[in-house]
Amino acid sequence: MRPILRFALFSVCACTAVPAAAAYPEKPVRVIVPVPAGGTPDVVARMVLPGLSAALGQQLVVDNRGGAGGLIGAELAAKAVPDGYTLFFSSPGALVILPHLQKQAAYDTLRDFAPVSLVSIGPFLLIAHPSLPAKSVKELLALAKAEPGKFNYASAGNGAANHLAMELFKSLSGASLTHVPYKGAPQAVTDLIGGSGVSLMFNSIPPVIQHIKAGRLKMLGVSSAKRSPQLPEVPTINESGVPGYESITWFGLLAPMKTPAAIVSRLNELLVKVVRTPEMKAQFEMQGYDPVGGSAAEFSTFIRDESEKYGRVVKSSGAKVD
Repeated sequence: MRPILRFALFSVCACTAVPAAAAYPEKPVRVIVPVPAGGTPDVVARMVLPGLSAALGQQLVVDNRGGAGGLIGAELAAKAVPDGYTLFFSSPGALVILPHLQKQAAYDTLRDFAPVSLVSIGPFLLIAHPSLPAKSVKELLALAKAEPGKFNYASAGNGAANHLAMELFKSLSGASLTHVPYKGAPQAVTDLIGGSGVSLMFNSIPPVIQHIKAGRLKMLGVSSAKRSPQLPEVPTINESGVPGYESITWFGLLAPMKTPAAIVSRLNELLVKVVRTPEMKAQFEMQGYDPVGGSAAEFSTFIRDESEKYGRVVKSSGAKVD
């Protein structure tokens, strides 16, 4: 009777588990974004999540948890109950950069997160306050060489992707620039516009393009290997005196590890459909990004490769959490 009883119990568990996954979600879902409102990951998340919310039939609530370059939000998401009701929308900083800068990170990206899908990729812009006496990357390098350490650059925080983008720039060019970390990109951009102690920074296109058009900021270069189709007049940093330079940013959706596979699969299926719609593709391209979408396995491999890449960048550039 015991084998029969065990089989009966297993059957009951299996039958009750399937409807639970099929009914998901039965209540609003929290999506942790590890930057303040207005930061680039927040902008991209709010572009994509309404479509996913409509497809799921439940509200997706953005929970901005900025600070420490994304560390605060990542820790919170990694420790969340893996039931599908807490998700994580992130850029590289919290996932594949900070773990290389922290002596003892409170989470392991590869161990503590279940990738859902890569959403989009795109370049950074090297932007500056109009008062900076440089109109190009070459002129900036000349200034930095003539006055080492005089010019300050802002970032979204220690370990943020735009921090490492500048550290790679410094490493390859020999430029001497001083790092001023902020608690998020919006505050950094605000101070850059106001000329409050910082002269330049790397930033994604969407939050700054209007400031550029209004003349409050100027562009010196684009960080991708090829010129951006949205900004074809802006030269790449690679062609502007820093051979071999390339740094891109990306965004993706993840869940805490041990989130039921059926839920991750459902989220992936619907998110990919949303990202690949003509309407969403057009929105991304207007913002200077390429929509991706893809399997959870592909995103997992991508994260692993990116982690290895940034590990090399951290080591070669000597970047530190200062």
